[in-house]
Amino acid sequence: MLSKNTICLWYDGDALDAATFYAKTFADSSVEAVHHAPGDYPAGKEGDVLTVEFTVMGLPCLGLNGGPGTPHNGAFSFQVATDDQQETDRLWDAIVDNGGEAIACGWCRDKWGLSWQITPRVLSAAIINPDPAAARRAFEAMMTMVRIDIAKIEAAVKG
Repeated sequence: MLSKNTICLWYDGDALDAATFYAKTFADSSVEAVHHAPGDYPAGKEGDVLTVEFTVMGLPCLGLNGGPGTPHNGAFSFQVATDDQQETDRLWDAIVDNGGEAIACGWCRDKWGLSWQITPRVLSAAIINPDPAAARRAFEAMMTMVRIDIAKIEAAVKG
């Protein structure tokens, strides 16, 4: 059963593939239910997977196989707080190496076009540092990165 507020993500026929990937990749993620179309619809036929109920890191989502013409864009993204470089690298690699794309500043896009920010907690703390010079150095270091390098962020904070 869907929660009161659910993120609905539009896919072009591959919502189940995406949900299964997210469930395998991220902790506290799962596929809860697959619903098939009770009749033909513009993007599919009766019996096709119409919606998939899934959870991504504790957030309830619904994958809708709505068809082509409504691609994801960077206006929506999942921001994933990571605790260390190993976790950052594992999640980044899982997305990019599975047909995804590296973007910049910790952003990447999965093969379904959904944007992800793989953001080490160290980076988030650094750019809100009460020392404006340290925050600026960390921010400037981040702006040169594609995947976030925690050691370089920590070095930038120290100056």
